[in-house]
Amino acid sequence: MDSSHGGEGYSKALGNRQVQMIAMGGAIGVGLFLGAGGRLHTAGPGLILSYALCGAAAFFVMRALGELVLYRPTSGSFVTYAREFIGPWAGFTAGWMYWLNWAMTGVAEITAVGIYVQRWLPNLPTWITALIALAALLTINLVSVKLFGELEFWFSVLKVTAIIAFLLVGIGLVVTSTDIAGHPAGPANLVADGGFFPHGVGVALIALQAVIFAYSAIELVGIAAGETKDARKVMPKAINGVVWRIAIFYVGSVTLLAMLLPSVMYSSTTSPFVTVFSALGLPWVGDVMNAIVLTAALSSCNSGLYSTGRVLRSLADKKEAPAFAGKMSSRHVPYGGILFTSVVYVAGVALNQLKGATAAFDIATAIASLGVVATWATLVFCQMQLRKKALRGELERPSYRMPGAPWTNWLTLAFLLLIVVMMGFAGGAEQIAFFSIPAIAVVIAVGWWAVRRRNPQAHDDPTSAVPVGGQ
Repeated sequence: MDSSHGGEGYSKALGNRQVQMIAMGGAIGVGLFLGAGGRLHTAGPGLILSYALCGAAAFFVMRALGELVLYRPTSGSFVTYAREFIGPWAGFTAGWMYWLNWAMTGVAEITAVGIYVQRWLPNLPTWITALIALAALLTINLVSVKLFGELEFWFSVLKVTAIIAFLLVGIGLVVTSTDIAGHPAGPANLVADGGFFPHGVGVALIALQAVIFAYSAIELVGIAAGETKDARKVMPKAINGVVWRIAIFYVGSVTLLAMLLPSVMYSSTTSPFVTVFSALGLPWVGDVMNAIVLTAALSSCNSGLYSTGRVLRSLADKKEAPAFAGKMSSRHVPYGGILFTSVVYVAGVALNQLKGATAAFDIATAIASLGVVATWATLVFCQMQLRKKALRGELERPSYRMPGAPWTNWLTLAFLLLIVVMMGFAGGAEQIAFFSIPAIAVVIAVGWWAVRRRNPQAHDDPTSAVPVGGQ
């Protein structure tokens, strides 16, 4: 194999510019552009606190990921780390939970695409829009990683530019107390409808599930490490940049949204950014923003196909996923895993038709959140194990480290557990996801039993999962 392709068969085609934007772009999706509207309506301005808390957790997760990536850059990412630092079963579980996350995220994105397009074409069935979008993204992902990286770079530039423009315009509207649909913009809107927590603190805590989904995909930078030139130099910059930018974009945007209009004026069927500009009497600006959030949904779906293709190949190499999922093209693209995930995206169209767009979106994001929590918890725990091994002198710990370890690890894990527990007290989609946990656990346990039974010797040595050309 050509050395330029690394030990995993991937092409080192991604540079710092693309990795930075892939990480930010993957995290800026429908969780913010669509989901924030419905959550502001139900939780009120207290949603700001939810975003701030999840942002803090995201910071520690990314720093834990950074330490692991600097120790061993690999496209297997947390699947490889889980096998090495916890055990083979953990790699199997982490891989499939991450796949579940992105499979359900893709369903949410496909649903969002249909919702956005219906602003202009209200009579066009959402399944037609979804299939057209999926076909285009599949083609892009199957051609080459360089094309994916370049498209995702420009997708992300558009999203980030839109967010920055909104932040600047929003600050101007607040400072000048501009009248928006009969409501002066300003801090007064934070308590206009029954206070900062109009429906109680509990509702804001329940909203943590939706917020953690909004932050998901920041860990995508770790998967991109295996296809990044000079990963040990690029990754720390990418991770540091992503953490503070995402915090500003998310917390800043939600804070401004809450100050621009009373929270009851937002809804789950329209992007809150479109709501603001439409309320300003500028429908054409609303159309421009709708086009941008449509791009955001396409971008996030694009990232989902990219990441699950790499994770499924990592699982298939260990015979923990169907052999087809491990197929690699001559262009160094894991087309088997990409096509495998696309089948679920198509199934999301059926869910959209059966349950309706809003219900399909909520169910998909709630189940996806379980995958996010599992992935983040795995990364934090693996970093703890890496630190323990380093203290015992078994390996050399990178200079880029998780701050405050191990105390920050335990705090982050406790916070992630709180999110899952609060889902049990919610209604609707969150409760459906919460009570699906035993079923998901049984499926994964049966899957692992079947894998062990078919090839028991292949999974006894966790280090056998570490790819050639690693550290």
